[in-house]
Amino acid sequence: MAYRITLFEGDGVGPEITREIKRIFNELNIDIIYDEYLIGERAYAKYNTLIPEDAIESIKKNKVALKAPVTTPIGKGFRSVNVSLRNIFDLYVNFRPAKSLSGTLSKYDNIDIITFRENTEDLYIGDEEEIDDGYIAKKKITRKNSERIIRYAFEYAVKHNRCKLTCVHKANILKKTDGLFLSIFNEIKNEYPSIIADDKIIDNMCMQLVMNPNEFDLIVAPNLYGDIITDLIAGLIGGLGMAPSANIGDDIAIFEAVHGSAPDIQGKNIVNPTAFFLSGALMLDYLGESEKANKLRFAIEKTLKEGKYLTKDLGGTSSTIEYTDRIISFLN
Repeated sequence: MAYRITLFEGDGVGPEITREIKRIFNELNIDIIYDEYLIGERAYAKYNTLIPEDAIESIKKNKVALKAPVTTPIGKGFRSVNVSLRNIFDLYVNFRPAKSLSGTLSKYDNIDIITFRENTEDLYIGDEEEIDDGYIAKKKITRKNSERIIRYAFEYAVKHNRCKLTCVHKANILKKTDGLFLSIFNEIKNEYPSIIADDKIIDNMCMQLVMNPNEFDLIVAPNLYGDIITDLIAGLIGGLGMAPSANIGDDIAIFEAVHGSAPDIQGKNIVNPTAFFLSGALMLDYLGESEKANKLRFAIEKTLKEGKYLTKDLGGTSSTIEYTDRIISFLN
């Protein structure tokens, strides 16, 4: 069957990695119709808006989008394009898997951690007010949004035979906001007796992730803490170049690599596209094409383990195209 998705090739290195993932989907014989739009810096330069209305309508229609990294212009008063899209479509789950891959420059070789980050509130609402000698930012934690991300994480654990879920918080200090998130976690965990459920204070969690990462399986966290620890965990598996993500709502999902648009290497054919390829694999899972998603993951793993055709950041000398060529050679 044919899938119609909304595609954003993004800014900086975005067009380069978008070109390569199209080659991979074609090699996998996946029939995809792309509705392509500009968002971010290029859209602002052309349309004077970061997210054109026709792009929004396309996502509403197709329900699935694949987004390369975009740049939000600095100093123009705009919030992140990513945050805006999450809010527009109520994409309350930020799904961030981190799994060790052979051949990467990482300190650990057996990491398999998935973080479920609440994606719509916390300090990310951007509600800041001026006070006498500075500013104050408001932190918003609600029962509705806490319940749905926590329940999503527990349901995932059951469906995918994962054994443990850790709640991250700072309820010892933020007794009302983080206290609510933790109390809801403790309520819901009683419905899932087969899952080991514990909690960690955010500062201790960061230390434990560095010292004992294999103690963790699944993690659920409010927005800000989730943002921090997912980058930390990406560092455990080789960096943001290896970190895919999905933003998921009730009926719409947007898949993206978590790294930036890297304008300093734009057009040089040296960017590592692994995170975007793995995000594409998550999209294939979402579309019900898990067999082909796993073929892609296997080909990436084999290419990395072989170690002959790696991009510069992975310790090699190959171009983006050469690295992709090698992955494609292992798809069949």
